[in-house]
Amino acid sequence: MTGELSEAVAAAQAGDEAAFRYLYRSLQPGLLRYLTALVGGDAEDVASETWLQISRDLPSFTGGEFRAWTVTIARNRAMDHLRRQRRRPSLPVPVQALSELAGDADTAERAGETIGTESALALIATLPPREAEAVLLRAVIGLDAETAGRVLGRRAGAVRTAAHRGLRRLAALLERSEVAQPTGRAGAATLPRPRTGRGRHAPNAPKAEPADG
Repeated sequence: MTGELSEAVAAAQAGDEAAFRYLYRSLQPGLLRYLTALVGGDAEDVASETWLQISRDLPSFTGGEFRAWTVTIARNRAMDHLRRQRRRPSLPVPVQALSELAGDADTAERAGETIGTESALALIATLPPREAEAVLLRAVIGLDAETAGRVLGRRAGAVRTAAHRGLRRLAALLERSEVAQPTGRAGAATLPRPRTGRGRHAPNAPKAEPADG
């Protein structure tokens, strides 16, 4: 946790409302993108539930990675929501994006750097759930593999592998979409560059399901 974020957490725990607003402004955009990939159009409702719990439980936070703590709360609320709704997370994805993936394009980093945020979330929602969450926690939230592993209850190496495979799938989907559509859309936001390593190309991705807790 950065020094500035750590100071804000301590101040918010002491009742400083401005510090809590700072935490909200700093973390809400990433949490909302993460939740959008998990629960689609219900992301804002789940985010509201998340922040209600964060505000209630903040006095009991005893240190560590605050972003991981908030993401764990968000993930639990999302899984509860999906169990209540008895449906899979979904986002509108062009039919052409779901067609056969490219064979062996080693362009995972380009996927993280150039794909637009809205398109990225739509494509991430088509990944297998383990890969989707690994990509979201590493590339969108910005957690390292060890911290993301603690959130997901997996080994750091498994998270790195899942994130890399997911990024390779996204790179292949991006290449196909660039063939079908003009490049250089104005105003497209970009995902932060994730930390990736080399890995094998994975088979075609089914639509995402809620990950096992």
